[in-house]
Amino acid sequence: MKVSYYPGCSLHGTAKEYDQSVRSVSHALGIELEEIEDWSCCGATSAHSTNFKLSIALPARNLIAAEKKAQDVMIPCAACFNRFKTAEHHLSQDPELKAEIEEIVGGRYQGSAAIRNPIDIIVRDIGLEALAAKVVKRLAGLKPVSYYGCLLLRPPDVCRFDDAENPVLLDRILAVLGAEVRPWSFKTDCCGGSLTISKTEIVVRMVDKLMEMAREAGANCLVTACPVCMANLDMRSSKDAGLPVFYFTELAALAMGQEGPEGWFRLHRTDPRPLLKGLQLL
Repeated sequence: MKVSYYPGCSLHGTAKEYDQSVRSVSHALGIELEEIEDWSCCGATSAHSTNFKLSIALPARNLIAAEKKAQDVMIPCAACFNRFKTAEHHLSQDPELKAEIEEIVGGRYQGSAAIRNPIDIIVRDIGLEALAAKVVKRLAGLKPVSYYGCLLLRPPDVCRFDDAENPVLLDRILAVLGAEVRPWSFKTDCCGGSLTISKTEIVVRMVDKLMEMAREAGANCLVTACPVCMANLDMRSSKDAGLPVFYFTELAALAMGQEGPEGWFRLHRTDPRPLLKGLQLL
């Protein structure tokens, strides 16, 4: 299976372990990633707050570039995914806006490239049975809660990705990897997002609440697919409040026996290696 790949800015910087683990897992599952040529920033997270047309033009430029190949677009970053889906929604609903954006960008938008998240592709295209067949080390003893955050799911009529109130696809992936997924009702609660810079104290309170609720659910870690959520969960919990946090692809690579996970884990502020070594997973 071939897909166009849009890493976005975070996966080339602060979330490089997400990029590397997405590539590792994709290779193991037979997903060939073809990075979009000359891709540029999608505008997350600030463009939509400053200039609506700019917030549509930035992802539209990348979508037009992706449409040169007749294949889906994989977007791991939740913020990028949301901006692409939002642009797709407005361009499909507003012909006048579409014409104006095409003039600004200098290309024609066809709407032919499906915007996908790796969770979606793994479950619906590769299949959980195929994923299970690649598992060589079941994640026994790991008790994660799945944390989607806001941007993969909302607004529901735009993202159309998983159940907006009780998403389950990430739970299903983690269960196949051998983890004991804990049920909780905070999968889609906000972590504070980009307020982490301007209103840090608010984000600390929000993250501490999530950590408290994860512990109450019996979890020993959290799993996400969003670089913004990862940064906040991993860095903004108050002293001694935090649990280890993983990108789901890091755990998938670990379960499949891929090279790289221990190096990725060293990049986390809350070191997950003691937990994994205690469970004899490292």
